[in-house]
Amino acid sequence: MFNLFSKIKKNLMATSIVALLGLVTMVDTASAAEYNWRFANLYGRGTAFGELYKDLAADIEKRTNGAIKVQVLFSGEGVGTSGVLGAAKSGLITMAAPFQSMHAGELPSGIVEIGLPGGTADTEELYKLFHEQGFGDVMKKAYDAQGLVWLEPYIQPAVYIITKKPINSIADFQGLKIRAPGAYGKFLRELGASPVSLAWSEIYTSLATGVIDGSIGSNMIDHRDGNHVEVAKYMYKLPLAGAQVLPIVVNKAAWNKLSDDLKKEVYAATVDHAKAQLENSKKWEKEAIDQMTAKGLQWSPEPSDADKAAWKKAGAGLWDEYSSTDKYSKELIDILRKNETK
Repeated sequence: MFNLFSKIKKNLMATSIVALLGLVTMVDTASAAEYNWRFANLYGRGTAFGELYKDLAADIEKRTNGAIKVQVLFSGEGVGTSGVLGAAKSGLITMAAPFQSMHAGELPSGIVEIGLPGGTADTEELYKLFHEQGFGDVMKKAYDAQGLVWLEPYIQPAVYIITKKPINSIADFQGLKIRAPGAYGKFLRELGASPVSLAWSEIYTSLATGVIDGSIGSNMIDHRDGNHVEVAKYMYKLPLAGAQVLPIVVNKAAWNKLSDDLKKEVYAATVDHAKAQLENSKKWEKEAIDQMTAKGLQWSPEPSDADKAAWKKAGAGLWDEYSSTDKYSKELIDILRKNETK
């Protein structure tokens, strides 16, 4: 009888311990899921850039010891390309990596932020522009006015033009039909080209059939992945838009719920993400150039001083236009002009 009682007692104790451990696990799980964020970007699942955003989400979870859980939404997964910024503002998603060119009407200063045509390709200059010369302070205000918190921006490679015929001088752009949306198209019109707006998926066929004579890509990787070199083998040496600077933003209401320590960790994760973007972009860009060169890509001759001056003038010609779009854009253009004279 005593042995039976002891056995029952042990079983009850074991059951209680299991129940207690289960309760502790539930508490830990609840704690880990205190903040559930949805993070949208414009790349497809499994792509190189998409994986970098996935790494950022994982780093935020790690740095916050699971207090913030981040669900990554890739291209086509719930939020359309043109709806990313609005979704972050409304709180439908918590965090976003938008492409500013898609949101010119909502956030005019974003077009200046990403880099106007003719801008520098020097990543060190861009870092100083944002962190030492005031660009970052202006963008914090611009995004704050939209109900968003602007974190560490990241840099992707420059935008180049690929053409069916060689460009030996600026004059050769005259009359060419080039796929170049938005500000890029306005820039090329200044050089005598006729800009055409096409989806990225239409570039290859349009080049092959002569609908267009050339095209820009968001970066060299786009040209490589689109196999554009099969139908257009010439690349102009001057970058159309220099390097591109893109933001990571968080819904302000969600951000304000975080403790100062959690805010610090999220920001630190975006700093590391920016470093990874730049490091990997340079590596992938070089790989793309090497692969396209192996397929026959040819660079234009070194541009003359006169061509470089014309290129710069075409870019600067857009400054007045974009300066008038809103007060934040004007502040950014004023900073560009101030630093140009140094």
